[in-house]
Formats: sequence, C-alpha cells, structure tokens
Amino acid sequence: MWFAVLPDGEAGLAAVGMLRSRTTQVVEHASGRPWLIGQWPDDQLRLVRAGSTQAAVIGRCPITAHLAARLARMRHIEQIEQVAAGLPGSFHLAASAGGRTRVRGSVSAVRRVFHARLAGATVAASRSDVLARAIGAPVDERVLAARLLPGGVVHPLEDACVWRGVSAVPADHGLSLEPDGRAFIRRWWQVPYPVLPLGEGALVVREALVAAVDSCVRDGGVLSADLSGGLGSTSLCHLAARGSARLVTVHCEGMDPGGDDGLWARRAAAGLPNATHLTVSRDELPLWFAGLGERPAALEEPSGWVRDAARLAALAGRMTTAGSRLHLMGGGGNELFSPLPCYLHDLIRRRPLTALMHLRKRRARWRQPWWTVLRALAEHTTHSAWLAARAGDLGTRPAPADPYSMAWGPALRMPTWATPAAVHAAREVLAGIAAADPPPLAPQRAQHTALLHARTSGNGIRRIDQATSRLGLTYTAPFLDDAVIEAALSVRPHERMALAPYKPLLTAAMDGIVPAPILNRRTKDEFGAGFYAGLGRHRIELLEMFADSELARLGLIDTGVLRSALVGPHPQPDVMGPLSQTLACEIWLRSLTTTATGDTR
Repeated sequence: MWFAVLPDGEAGLAAVGMLRSRTTQVVEHASGRPWLIGQWPDDQLRLVRAGSTQAAVIGRCPITAHLAARLARMRHIEQIEQVAAGLPGSFHLAASAGGRTRVRGSVSAVRRVFHARLAGATVAASRSDVLARAIGAPVDERVLAARLLPGGVVHPLEDACVWRGVSAVPADHGLSLEPDGRAFIRRWWQVPYPVLPLGEGALVVREALVAAVDSCVRDGGVLSADLSGGLGSTSLCHLAARGSARLVTVHCEGMDPGGDDGLWARRAAAGLPNATHLTVSRDELPLWFAGLGERPAALEEPSGWVRDAARLAALAGRMTTAGSRLHLMGGGGNELFSPLPCYLHDLIRRRPLTALMHLRKRRARWRQPWWTVLRALAEHTTHSAWLAARAGDLGTRPAPADPYSMAWGPALRMPTWATPAAVHAAREVLAGIAAADPPPLAPQRAQHTALLHARTSGNGIRRIDQATSRLGLTYTAPFLDDAVIEAALSVRPHERMALAPYKPLLTAAMDGIVPAPILNRRTKDEFGAGFYAGLGRHRIELLEMFADSELARLGLIDTGVLRSALVGPHPQPDVMGPLSQTLACEIWLRSLTTTATGDTR
C-alpha cells in the first residue's frame, strides 16, 4: 500500500507521469486534476466531500456522519484539524480545498509523510522509497552510517532520510502544498502538558483505548491478537473480546524455560472463553536470523524487524489461515506506561519533597550512592548541547551501562565493527543535526523520552506492517493511536511512572476490564534467550552474508571485526543491539537489488 499527494495546479500534473507506472487508483481534486494516486485496499481510504472541499482519511478510522457536517463549515484548509478532532484510530489525513492541499501522518510515526521535488513541484507520499524511485535518488551513505546506531535513541535522527533528495515531515507536523508547487511544513500537534492526576487520567486513557480497539473490531469478521502474558497484550485482548469481531489469540512460547509468560497467558486466556486461543511452541517457529539466504523483499528503509522476518511470515500465515483480517500487537504499551528514571529530573525542580520520596524508593532498588544520583539530577544540559556532545565523543568503544540515566538519551556508540569512515560520517550527521538547534519533543525529559520511545516503536510497527500486509495480514498497535498517546502523556509523570503498582496508569485504566489477579502481576520475561538461540542456530548464515557484505563494499563495516564478535563462544550483550541495526542496513541494501529488478514481493 502507498499513496502520493499532488498539488492542485499545473505543477502537479507534470509529476503524475513520474509516479504513473505503479499507480492503480486515482482520486481527483474538485478541479479534476489528480490529488491522491497510488495503490491501496478499498477499505483503507474513506473520502468525505462538502461542495468543492474534500478530506481523505487513509488507514484505520471509523468515520462518522459528523465529519461531513464539520467539513462543510471549514473556511480554510488549516482548519482540517478541527474537522478531524476526536477521530479514533490510526490514519493519514489529507485535505483539498480552494486549490490548496494538506496532508499529515500520525504523532506515533506509524503513519509518516515524505516529500520530494518532482518535475518542479513538491509531492508528498506515504513511503520514502516511492519518491526515491520516482526521482532516481541515490542512497545517502552518511545517513546510512548513522543508522548503524541503536534505533530510536536520538531525536530527530529518524527524520533524516536514507535517500538523497527525499525528506521526512516531522511526525507532529503536516505538509501544505500550494498550486504553484511550493510547500510549507506546519505543526499540527503539541505534546500535552502533564497535569492530570492518576485517577482522572486513567479514565481518559481507558476511554481512548476502548475507542482505539473499537476502531479495530467494529467491522466484525475475524481478527487476531498477541497474548504474550504481559499487561499490554492482555489488555488489548480483553478489550477486543468485548466487540463484535471473533477473536483469535496467539501465544508464542519463549526460549527461556524459566520464564512465566506462558503461565500468565494461560490465565488470561481462561478469562476469554469466547475467543479461540492458539499456542505455538518454541520448536514450531523460525528463530531470529532465520531465512537470511532468501532474496529480501523490497524495503522502504532499514528496520531491525528483519531479524524476525521468517518468524513474522510464519505467524502471518497461521493468522490468515485462521481467517484474521487484522492483527493487534502491544507495541507502545511499555513505551508509554513503564517507569523512566528521567521523570525525577523534572520532578525535583517542581515538587522537591515528592521527588525525595520517590528517590528514596528508587535508590533502594538502584543501590547507587547518593552522590551519583545527585550528580545526575543536577545536570542541566540543553537537548541540542547534549546532542552536540554525543556527536563529539562518538566512537566504537562500548559505553558503560547506565540504566538509571536521567539525560536526554543514552551514551551513543557505534558498533565495534564500524569503520573509521562510518564513525566520521555518523559524527557529521549528528553534529549537523545538533547545529540546527533542534528542540526536544517536549520540555520535560520524561515526556520527551516517552514520546521518542513511542515513535521508535511506531516506526518499527509501520515497517512490520509493510512486510505482513503483502502477506495478507495488516498489523496494528492500538496503544500507538494518537488519542491514546495524548491521553497517557497528559498524566503526571511521577504518578504514571511510579514503581508500584506495575504500570500504575495502565493498571488503573484497565481496572474492571482485565481480571484483578492479572493486573497484579509483578514479573516480566526477558528475551535475550531468543537472540542467543537464533545466533547459535544461524551463525553460519550470518557469517556467510557478511562475508559478501554490501555495507563493507561501501566502507562502513569491518567484516573481520564483525566476524570475531560473532564467532566467540558467548557474544557479549553489547553485540545484540548493534547486530540488529547492522543486519537491518545490510538487508535493506540487498533489497535495493530486488527493487531494481522489479521484484516487490
């Protein structure tokens, strides 16, 4: 699925021919000129008209009759957000009125907008690779080098596109296209200031989550959902089971025999008697890194999910066989509701006595000396200064683990197998971003970090859906719907991120929907065993792939150093994250050959 948005003028007509070869559907402006072109399922685009004014909602959104009435009252295109206010779901929003055009994606980055100049006009699209092919864009090797960094740890690195000549619109901004081909980027969303107390905020989150899941189930049929045993997926399953769709849950056994996710998944399933429950044993699914020798499908951009490509394909096959049209996953649940230590950095400046109470509880768990904690609290570097410092000291030496950091982000390190040229290129990209003095996503560090993590998850889920949709199964993450993000971020961080109870805001929001014993779970499984099992099974395939590496051809990795990291008896934990990112970039480069030959499986 993809679509492009064209301006309502002669400048847009010339761009049509550059995109025509892959176009199967067209929606016109009131003028008769092409407005939306691309390929999309019929149920993914809903069009509303009021005279010569049009709005298109593309994605998952149950439009009501109120939208047409609101559209009729719209006087200029910038009012489109007032028209769409309160719509649940996850979608792109596009509008055409008075010769002007506007489009935006979602706050979560599940839906993104990219733009490029085609035949003298700025054209927007939902996928960066569509525009890259249209203009023959080469790979930006400097940005690709920076993508070797752990994903989602730096804002706004994700907005730096790997294609030269293609740019990403920030997730909280929209793109306005003028008839003469010019374009302007304007903000459409502001992160809320967190003022709601826990009790009031839980009701708002509950309402947003109910609406988000209802937008998934209201069309009936069969849908599927992960049931890992964690609070996030269990909450979604209980919400989905209340709708008119038939629910199929799937639990995949973990590789750690000591984990208790399976026990909690069985308990959750017992409370959902009307759903069909599938349990897939650890021997029935491909491991991480399986299928690396297969020709990769065309990919939009590098994404760490490729390590799970074979596993995702196998699960998609099972779900479609069960009749599922849509699969719910719990992405965003941890990012929005888990405790982040950096909230203490904000709290000590606003409510010092409350902060001291929280610090005593956390310090008992951290086992850190007071001077270490106080030094972290006293640090007051701006976001751009922090980013500049991270660029300046970027290297390949592993950074000391600091799970209790209160900074704008973690210490940044390139993989040990990155070449000096790759380190230099990544340093230049980060320094360039810092020089532009980018503001943080929110003034408060806890809000900034939670939203950054949510967008990282959103980018990942968008790319997973691009892979599974071509297999017949759409993936969605209701926790990452804009209304849910806004509701969660409206709650005071020191109440949202308290240590007890576990995920207090989500626990309070799901009270009365999810059984109390499940809400009281205090454990959580780890997933490192899956990495080591996959590496042990597929180490030879990994070594063979990197022996003929596209990244090495570009001078970005040293395959000898990478080989040494992989062949050790027990690779260190700091290999896990970097390997996923390196593999993502390698597979993406190989997928470009697939695209060039016209194979877009």
